[in-house]
Amino acid sequence: MGWQKMNQATSVYQIRTMQKDLRREQALEYHSKGRPGKIEVVPTKDAKTQRDLSLAYSPGVAEPCKEIYNNIENVYKYTAKGNLVAVISNGTAVLGLGDIGPEASKPVMEGKGVLFKIFADIDVFDIEINEKDPEKFVQIVKSLEPTFGGINLEDIKAPECFYIEQKLREQLRIPVMHDDQHGTAIISGAALLNALELQRKKIDKVRFVINGAGAAAMACAKLYVALGAKYANFILFDKDGILHQNRAGLDEEKQKFAVNVKGPEITLGQAMKDADVFVGLSVGNVVTPEMIKSMGRKPIVFAMANPDPEISYEAATAVRDDIIMATGRSDYPNQVNNVLGFPFIFRGALDVRATQINEAMKLAAVHALAELAKTSVPDIVNVAYNENNITFGASYIIPKPLDPRLLSTIAPAVAKAAIESGVAQTTITNWSSYAIELNKRLGLDNQIIRVLGSKARKDPKRLVFAEADNQKILKTAQIIFDEGIAQPILLGNEKKIRDIAEANSIDIDELQIIDTQSDMYEEKRKQFGELFFEKRQRKGYNKYESLKIMKDRNHFGCMMVETGEADAMISGLTKNYPDTIRPAIQIIGMEDGVKKIAGMYLLLTKKGPLFLADTTVNFNPTAQELADITLLVAKEVRNFNLTPRIAMLSYSNFGSSDSPEAKLVAQARDIVKQKSPSLIVDGEMQASLAFNREMLSENYPFSELAEQDVNTLIFPNLAAGNVAYNLLKEVGGADAIGPILLGLKKPVHVLQLGSSVRSIVNMALIAVVDAQLKSKQIAESGSKKTSWLKRSKKE
Repeated sequence: MGWQKMNQATSVYQIRTMQKDLRREQALEYHSKGRPGKIEVVPTKDAKTQRDLSLAYSPGVAEPCKEIYNNIENVYKYTAKGNLVAVISNGTAVLGLGDIGPEASKPVMEGKGVLFKIFADIDVFDIEINEKDPEKFVQIVKSLEPTFGGINLEDIKAPECFYIEQKLREQLRIPVMHDDQHGTAIISGAALLNALELQRKKIDKVRFVINGAGAAAMACAKLYVALGAKYANFILFDKDGILHQNRAGLDEEKQKFAVNVKGPEITLGQAMKDADVFVGLSVGNVVTPEMIKSMGRKPIVFAMANPDPEISYEAATAVRDDIIMATGRSDYPNQVNNVLGFPFIFRGALDVRATQINEAMKLAAVHALAELAKTSVPDIVNVAYNENNITFGASYIIPKPLDPRLLSTIAPAVAKAAIESGVAQTTITNWSSYAIELNKRLGLDNQIIRVLGSKARKDPKRLVFAEADNQKILKTAQIIFDEGIAQPILLGNEKKIRDIAEANSIDIDELQIIDTQSDMYEEKRKQFGELFFEKRQRKGYNKYESLKIMKDRNHFGCMMVETGEADAMISGLTKNYPDTIRPAIQIIGMEDGVKKIAGMYLLLTKKGPLFLADTTVNFNPTAQELADITLLVAKEVRNFNLTPRIAMLSYSNFGSSDSPEAKLVAQARDIVKQKSPSLIVDGEMQASLAFNREMLSENYPFSELAEQDVNTLIFPNLAAGNVAYNLLKEVGGADAIGPILLGLKKPVHVLQLGSSVRSIVNMALIAVVDAQLKSKQIAESGSKKTSWLKRSKKE
């Protein structure tokens, strides 16, 4: 038995090691593929002609230089300084890696820049400084002040980080923040206020035990005091034990929290007896269930060590049903995540040109976060986390990172605090307009892929890949399996699949492989073939052909979806579109009431998501067919939790051409409005007009789209749709997902020939979420049918 356990342990260790190696390979490929790194500089002005270049540089550039020389404040008017933050590190305390040096810290700093951009539209230069001397480091950073609107200090070890931030705040007139300290403090501070409210405790009365006395822990303790906690109610521990008044080497800030210990030093376990709040910023698994049991009534536990908290969520909640707990992990409720703070705090500070990020601004962020958690959660957040109704309570004391309201809530609060505390150099008078401007900056709807990813992980589905003997498909299968998006089922020759996987270091050991031509699956082919014959026996297929065709992977895969042995299928990477779509129509069929399927692309543009149809199926639809396509697309857009705002395109604007083609689009729009009067849709119109609200409202004020941002385009025919999609993707640089098939009873999606791994992963997200929705609809339909039968029997 002991030998068996050892073998099992070894096996688990080997699996974890293999998974770690695979994640390592994926991470390295992600950072090295194409242009190395994660960021680039993109011009914001045209620089195409000689005139453009003469304005961008010599001689035209001399004019803004002279204006700035005459008035230095003009640097904000004529340069990017006002939206530019420096993320600066010397690499002495990088994540869990320690002192790895400035060069090795660069990927982290680039990553921080990515978060600034996607969450708050702030541009970032990452700067890695080869200097450990605090005073020299301060002087180097100080010399960069003319370039930047703000400075985010990152991954600098304590105690130097305290000195560096303090000196820079004293000497610079731009906002400076060490996020490792204040980010965690602000987010946990908001969580603390709400947890105390739920537990009906007063912050000035509760007893705190804090394990860890590094930069983040000290910032937390200081902020909790600013929120009303008393120094006398804190007990702090670090790696050397309790912070007490007789201990040598404590700096001024730590002395304020040092306790007077008489006799032997108390342990962490002793300190936690009857404590109200435990805050962990140390190492994993140092707190036992017995310690949690010993805490006072209705305890609050923030175990924020990563990746393993001081005590697991399961262990803590198992011994106390009155506990409120937060961790630093995304797989448990109440994640204390710094991304809830720094992008929005800097956004607010930059927008009023604050000279610093002071205590008032930090406290404003704390209270804004805390209040946001108490408000009604938008549907897009419920969808992202696969919840029916997220509400304020023990499992939701701080907002979710994907909440689109964070920017328009926290940034204004921080900006107001800067104005009121006298550190703002400009003011904001119309706060409603400011909130609208913030949402436009973010392109709120472009969070769609992150939302889909979160939803897919909540309820992974069985996803068939009909072309598994392909490196891209196998890489995709590994990624979606590792990330918990779906359970891939691979169709193809097993030896060939395993050879490709081995040659490319792709782990597929835990994935199901089905060779549709193998004798092993003869009985299954027979079962599927007979079912296919039932469906198609009077539609051109005899029994022999029906049995034989099940060796084809597309037919076999569609039959798996139809019979419930899989939830969705993806194919088409190496086959022509008709060869992939035909089995889906023959086997799965169309939704009730749908006469023709359609193909839609989702383009992720800088202005938000853009849905295009029909781009793949219907060559020259009639007015009725075009109306049906429009209604299908509108339904799918709503499934993304977006309101469809549809422009039906032509070369004519509202009857300006009397041609049959233009009239057809106008007629289709009339049919759509008859069937769905509340749908926001207009046409016929030219594509340029659809995106020019000013021209539309001035010349066609009657249009439903005059005050709307269009997110859906319906094309008059396949040629127009396909050409437009390809131009936007290849020339416009939009990220494309699709084609997404609309109108089938169950989800089958077709890849474009030569799709990238990224595109296939995105299609997998669509397929899984589509499968979730379809299964929910089937369950609801079954429930209604059962209720109807019960009522019928009673009657």
